[in-house]
Amino acid sequence: MRIFTTFVISLSLLLSSIATANTSAPVITPNLPAYSKIYDDQRDPFKDAAAALTLAQETNRQVLIEIGGNWCSWCHKMDAFLAKNPDVYEALHSQYVLLKISVSDSNENNDFMKSLPPVLGYPHMYVSTAQGKMILSKDTAELLTGNNYSKSQWLSFLSDWSVSTTKAQAQLATTASVE
Repeated sequence: MRIFTTFVISLSLLLSSIATANTSAPVITPNLPAYSKIYDDQRDPFKDAAAALTLAQETNRQVLIEIGGNWCSWCHKMDAFLAKNPDVYEALHSQYVLLKISVSDSNENNDFMKSLPPVLGYPHMYVSTAQGKMILSKDTAELLTGNNYSKSQWLSFLSDWSVSTTKAQAQLATTASVE
């Protein structure tokens, strides 16, 4: 399956548009929305994105968009990793609203995917601010050590792209440009 995409994503696309809540995972963040729990090719990614942005604004978090599907063995491996690492699971859900977007042979969600940066493999992640500004496209292979996801790499990634870190980076950039 090939998806050709562009780099620019607009707030209007997301507004008109991690970790699953696996039963073996600790219930750190109760009542996760359905779009945070499972890949569902019947869900409307535009409505889910709008809801995720609203929740992110209300809770001062970023949105972590995870692209994959129920067919994806690495997606299942990542979910299992998160379920076995409650500190990573907690960091994910406390700093991000997870938005799982399903791509499958029966529904590639082309309209949603066409404005995202290219997917390099599955699962693939993007980080968006609560205002819908795309700030990162991330190949999840970068979170591996050997054939396993790395706890330290996950925690660093989550910390590096959190609201507090990106705000601090923006303030430093503003201060540097004034000087």
